[in-house]
Amino acid sequence: MRVLAIVLAGGEGKRLMPLTADRAKPAVPFGGIYRLVDFVLSNLANGHYLQIVVLTQYKNHSLDRHISRTWRLSSMLGNYVTPVPAQQRLGPHWFSGSADALFQNLNLIYDEMPDHVIVFGADHIYRMDPRQMVEQHIESGAEVTVAAIRQPLSLADQFGVIEADPAGRRIVAFREKPKDAVGLPDAPDQVYASMGNYVFKTQAMLDALREDALDPTSKHDLGGNIIPMMVKAGSAEVYDFADNVVPGSTERDRGYWRDVGTLDAYYEAHMDLISAHPIFNLYNNQWPIYTGHDPLPPAKFVHNDGDRVGRAIDSLVSAGVIVSGGLAERSILSPGVVLHSHSQVEDSVLMGNVKVGRGAIVRKAIIDKNVIIPDGARIGFDLEYDRSRFAVTRNGIVVIGKNEIVER
Repeated sequence: MRVLAIVLAGGEGKRLMPLTADRAKPAVPFGGIYRLVDFVLSNLANGHYLQIVVLTQYKNHSLDRHISRTWRLSSMLGNYVTPVPAQQRLGPHWFSGSADALFQNLNLIYDEMPDHVIVFGADHIYRMDPRQMVEQHIESGAEVTVAAIRQPLSLADQFGVIEADPAGRRIVAFREKPKDAVGLPDAPDQVYASMGNYVFKTQAMLDALREDALDPTSKHDLGGNIIPMMVKAGSAEVYDFADNVVPGSTERDRGYWRDVGTLDAYYEAHMDLISAHPIFNLYNNQWPIYTGHDPLPPAKFVHNDGDRVGRAIDSLVSAGVIVSGGLAERSILSPGVVLHSHSQVEDSVLMGNVKVGRGAIVRKAIIDKNVIIPDGARIGFDLEYDRSRFAVTRNGIVVIGKNEIVER
């Protein structure tokens, strides 16, 4: 059985601005040392699906560079992770939707002619063993299987909702953000929300993409057009993510999945990492999250003189960090971050090479790469003042973009 994996990584990520001002959404750093795309690629690699194509489009340079440098597999064995930018193979236009992205790259499928095609998104935080979904798909004989996560019925209008038959497997309806969703047969207070992960029989996918491409009224979207088309034909099944068991997972982090499509969701996903018993556990060595590492020295904590003590509490601290008489609490410090004497960083996410000056205080903030917080500055205390300079989310998180100039 031949399986080709396609990762859709062309999202513009407007709701993550300014983090996506200089990079594609899947290239946004996460958890100190990772990129968002590393999570889906790690799931596929751990599942031994090692022929992977990553479709890119917007601001793709840093994403392509990361994949090319980090995700090198042995070509001798026929394995690869290949970034493929939009090539305009069918005319001078970009991808008009996720289905069109696949249609414009049918040559990639023809080159491999797999029996089944995995199509996963690139910007979610989760662990999943894709083999279990593929096994159900093959056993059922369905032409497409859609992964779903259980969500409260009250939140149905925020998701693409899958409605299943009484047995809970065959999809009878796929609706975007319905106001009148019906609960699950075994849980009336829950619905199936689509995770944007699909497994197709290859020929069925090719037929559906060709038919969709000829429809001038279509938005050429997998969830909005292709899946409803295949549901109508009676050939779609749902895969319940709650059934997925990842080696090394615990009851606390099993079934964890975050869509980090907004700045507040991105921030909250980081806060899920830092407790003593985290909701999402990065320390599962049986299902590692892979990424590339720069040649950096170990983290260093210096000074122990009165109130000038280098400390980090309930925090993730990456290689190359220097905490020089400063304090980090409930924060993520990415490679190359420096905290100078008497500085404080609380409930924040600091990306690579951020420098926090003497006596400066940063609270509830996301600070992108290469930002210098000057001595004595205050971030996160006066939101109206912060809003005049930076982005501030609905939940009051201050977001400072890459290379921005911060004045005291």
